[in-house]
Amino acid sequence: MVRESGEHEHNYDHKYRKQIVNRLARIEGHIRAVKEMTAEDRDCSEVLLQIAAVQKALDKAAKMLLKDHLENCVVKAVHHGNEGKVLEDLTKALDSYIR
Repeated sequence: MVRESGEHEHNYDHKYRKQIVNRLARIEGHIRAVKEMTAEDRDCSEVLLQIAAVQKALDKAAKMLLKDHLENCVVKAVHHGNEGKVLEDLTKALDSYIR
């Protein structure tokens, strides 16, 4: 189904939602720590290493979200004949994510 905003409707559980939310909460804490390191004028190379760790963690969360999307949204859309819209949305998201 498509909502008025143009997004497809989620009427089923995402297998990895809780894991993704937990990962994002850890990332949020990590980002706060990096902000504090920066405010405390910690060594630039230490801060850069922590930023790289945050980026890697975000990439892992995105990979898990993509897997969830493919296993749930895309498969369900194909079964219900809505694959065009879901694939268009996925393509837009990937184009924004991977530049």
